[in-house]
Amino acid sequence: MIKTAQIKKLGYRVLVINIVFLLIKLTVNSEENRFNGEDPINEPIFYYVSAIIFFLLTWEVNDKLIKNNSQNTLKSNMGFSSSLEILVKTLVIVLPIIALTYYLAIFEFNYICKIDAENPWLQFRIDFLRAALLLFSLTIFNLFYYATTRTKEIENSMHQLKQEVMTSKYNSLKNQISPHFLFNSLNTLTSLMYEDRDLASDFVTRLASCYRYILDNKEKDLVTLEKELNFLDSFIFMMNVRHKESLSITTNISVNSKGFLIPTLSLQMLVENALKHNYFSKERPLEVSIFSGNKKLVVQNTLRKRKEEPSTKLGISNIKKRYAFYTNEPVTIEEENDLYKIEIPLLQKTVKQFNTSLDS
Repeated sequence: MIKTAQIKKLGYRVLVINIVFLLIKLTVNSEENRFNGEDPINEPIFYYVSAIIFFLLTWEVNDKLIKNNSQNTLKSNMGFSSSLEILVKTLVIVLPIIALTYYLAIFEFNYICKIDAENPWLQFRIDFLRAALLLFSLTIFNLFYYATTRTKEIENSMHQLKQEVMTSKYNSLKNQISPHFLFNSLNTLTSLMYEDRDLASDFVTRLASCYRYILDNKEKDLVTLEKELNFLDSFIFMMNVRHKESLSITTNISVNSKGFLIPTLSLQMLVENALKHNYFSKERPLEVSIFSGNKKLVVQNTLRKRKEEPSTKLGISNIKKRYAFYTNEPVTIEEENDLYKIEIPLLQKTVKQFNTSLDS
C-alpha cells in the first residue's frame, strides 16, 4: 500500500515536471538560439535536467519543512504564519542553488551547456526569474494541497474521536455506577444501621448525593471542578466509612474550582482505580492525595499492586480519550519510589472541542 502510494506520488511529480519543462521551452525563444553547429542538443538537455533537479529539490525541501512543522507544533493544522514561514524557508534554501547553477552554466561551463545568449547577464536574469516564479508557484500549490488534505484528515479524525468520546462517556458512567459499587454501599449501610444510626443516616445522604450528581450530569461530558469536588467529597466520605483506618484520602485544591472544567467522574474514577489495584490494610493503609498545581490536578497514591488483579488500564484510557477531545495537553503517569501519580489538565471554561463549540 505504501509502495503504491509512493509510486503514484513519483509518477505525478514526474508528469508535473515534464509539463512545466514544456512550458519553459515554450517561453524560450528557440528560433533565435544559435548552437554554432556544435552539440545542438546540449542546451535543452541542460534545461530539462535542471528542471527535474530544481522541482524535485523544492518539493522535497518543502515536504520536509511541512513535516517538521507538523511534528514541532501542538496545533492540529498550519496557520497562515506557519505557511508563510515554510514558504520563505523553502525559497531561501532553493533560490541560491538555482542562481549558482545558472551562473555556472552560463558563465563558467558554457562550453558544455552551449547556452547561446547575446547578453549573458540578461539570460541569467531571465532564467533565474522564470525558475523562481515557477518554484514559488509550486511551493504555494504544495502548501495548499497539504492544508486541504490535512483539513480532511482532521475532519475524519474529529468524527471518529467524537464517536469514541461519546461511547467512552456512557461506558464511564455505567462502569462507575456499577451494581458492584451499589452492592458494597448497601452492604456497608446494613452494618451501620446496627452500629451507628447517625452515621448510617449520613451515609444514606451521601449515597443519595452521589446518585443525584450522576443523574444530573449524565448528559454532560464536562463539569466544573467545584461540582466534581463536591461529588468527590461524598464519595470519599463513603469510602472512609467503608474502609476506616485502611484508607486515607486528602485533598488540597488551591485553584479557583469554579473557573475550571474536568471530565465528569474523572476524579472518582482515579480514586476508585487506586482502591481497586492496590493492596491496603489497617497496618498498611492506602494514602491518596489530590492536589492542584500549574493548571493541573494531581492524584497520587501509595503503590502496592495487587498481584492477583493486574490493571487493564481501561479507566486511564477512557480519561485520555476524553481529554484528547478538548486539548493537546497530555495526561501523564509516573511510577517511582512506591508512588503512583497521574496528572490531568484543568480545562478553561471557554474550552472548545478542537475549535468547535461544546454541545449544550
